[in-house]
Amino acid sequence: MSDIATGPASSDCNPDLLDAVLTELSYETGAYGSAVYLLSADSQALQLAVLSGISGDIASPWGRVALGAATPVSDAVRERALVWIGSQEELALRYPQLALVLPHSFTLAAAPMVTGPTAWGGLVLHWSSAHPPTLSRHQRQAITAACHRLGRMLQQAADSGHPMLAGTDPRVLPVTRTRVAGPAEAQAAVDFAEGLPSGCCALDPDGRITFLSTAAANLMGAAMSDLLGTRPWESLPWLGPAAEDRYRAAVLSRQPTSFTALRPPDRWLSFHLYPAAFGISVRIVPAPSAGAVAPPHLLHPAPAAEPGRATALSHLMHLAAALTEAVGVQDVVERVADLVLPAFGAQALALMAAEEGRLRIIGHRGYPAELMVRLDAVPLTSDTPAVRVLTTGIPSFYCTFADLKQAYPPAVLQDDKAAWAFLPLISSGRPVGSLVLAFDRPRVFPPHERAVLTSTTGLIAQALDRARLYDATQQLAHNLQAGLLPRTLPRIPGLEVAARYLPASHGMDIGGDFYDLIRLDGATAAAAIGDVQGHNVQAATLMGQVRTAVHATAGAPPGEVLARTNRLLTDLNPGLFTSCLYVALDLARHGARLATAGHPPPILRHPDGHTEILHLAPGLLLGIDPAADYPTTDIPLPPGCVLALYTDGLVEVPGTDIEDAITALADELAQARNQSMDALADTLLCQSRRPAGHSDDIALLLIHHHAIT
Repeated sequence: MSDIATGPASSDCNPDLLDAVLTELSYETGAYGSAVYLLSADSQALQLAVLSGISGDIASPWGRVALGAATPVSDAVRERALVWIGSQEELALRYPQLALVLPHSFTLAAAPMVTGPTAWGGLVLHWSSAHPPTLSRHQRQAITAACHRLGRMLQQAADSGHPMLAGTDPRVLPVTRTRVAGPAEAQAAVDFAEGLPSGCCALDPDGRITFLSTAAANLMGAAMSDLLGTRPWESLPWLGPAAEDRYRAAVLSRQPTSFTALRPPDRWLSFHLYPAAFGISVRIVPAPSAGAVAPPHLLHPAPAAEPGRATALSHLMHLAAALTEAVGVQDVVERVADLVLPAFGAQALALMAAEEGRLRIIGHRGYPAELMVRLDAVPLTSDTPAVRVLTTGIPSFYCTFADLKQAYPPAVLQDDKAAWAFLPLISSGRPVGSLVLAFDRPRVFPPHERAVLTSTTGLIAQALDRARLYDATQQLAHNLQAGLLPRTLPRIPGLEVAARYLPASHGMDIGGDFYDLIRLDGATAAAAIGDVQGHNVQAATLMGQVRTAVHATAGAPPGEVLARTNRLLTDLNPGLFTSCLYVALDLARHGARLATAGHPPPILRHPDGHTEILHLAPGLLLGIDPAADYPTTDIPLPPGCVLALYTDGLVEVPGTDIEDAITALADELAQARNQSMDALADTLLCQSRRPAGHSDDIALLLIHHHAIT
């Protein structure tokens, strides 16, 4: 973005002028909070510079916002346009991560501060949840004018050689009070509070107790000196997370709220929060039980906190953490079903993805499989709730079947459910699928629940998008690997063979391990096994080249085969090294000739069952020295013996000496007698002591020489 200011964005520009602009703008628009973000020196982030009407603690997670991030202020600066969020649901739909962290009702506008082609930062304004769903014309004009004024101030500061710089912490503007009490009036206010039949206290914008009555201290069971200056949820752990959650809700929504808490051992208290610009006024009254109705003498009780809200958010935070670890699509489906259903009390779930013009069901829970088969692969041109939310991006909630029938007259009740939520899965502004939640009983979906559900689907959509890409990559890797390794091994009289390839458990499942068996003539054959350094497409490509080179020179003496392959690799200079073991088999003479290029030693099981680790004359890894020499070793290969070739993934175990691991493999080979080669290969793989999350490929080639009949 060449037209965004690249100089450090705070300075000789008079901060009082900037503060005055913000104060005037808040008065004109009715916003209770505002924030100014300035572009960082590298033009890659927005730094919070000035804050008004909002606690610094609440704003701290957004002290620095990447310019490319999906947030209202970064979008406003990048797109040079005002961003308006008129409801909690809209926030959840457009910015799901932000909505999960701030699941409270408020409205917000973000606008860029520009002069000509240069953007200096962004302005953010907050209103209460009672604000109309749209900005008025006057408000838009006031915001635009303020942004121009701020942009000119920043331009002038930069032109004067003293650009405004955002400090480490934002400058927090002081609260403007409508009146200030004198000493006599302050004492009268204390007397008034002390005379109330219930307790009361005051919290500053940061949530700290600045005043409390004696009755409040007594009700909370703590000394006044121990509570003043503290945040109640920190000094009184029994208040639980609901206290901080309701404080944040009151601060951001500017609407009254309440919660109940159990003061040990058995006393319930009801807390009623009333927000204002200077902080929050709290009334504390005894309550007979959790969720009890406020006593009659409370003339204007605050609305009760939404039931189950903390539980739902706890489930969803678990979901967010779980989805970061999900890999394939089915993994995402299982984690979503495990956590979303209990979070909202739903009984069934269907997860759908758009594929080739149809909406395919990729996972479900609580629905019969037969029903899912009938509803699978609906064309995206059809008019169904699941398709409509995908194409419009707007969630739909049906409290009863009558509501669903009214919206979709052709609808037929095909399950035994009574309420549904149809939610779009949108990732990076692109629809990827739909999520359906179904409930056994009619259900009201309050605004906060709709917002949380909507923001949740944003997380699911992104995880599903990543999972589908992962699955496609894995399929590509599988196809590539299958194309490079031999599809089948040739049938050679006198030999029974078995091969296994096991990819690493991390990464693309593409590796450089390979094996091969080559028929030369009626009485001779060749076998090879190798390991190219790395686990990526380059390693797999080089593996194919090595295997081709070995094939092309097979029949020559083993040392010559490796020497020619080595010269080819050094000419290619791929930057990767390869180990390789080549075996020439003479079945008529019952012998073999072997040469190695830094490969683990083969193991020979003799006809009587005892095993021998064949320590061959060493040779350099392929691709290091074009003049390297590869000595050849001759061994007898009597009928009834088994030759085991393997890569180091089978024997390299963290914390175990590789020589000990090879010896253990030889012992396993000795003990697993009277098995076919296929069964023996599976036994060696299963009994090898590699960790469950092995990070290296494994290739295994077993050759059983028996008499030709």
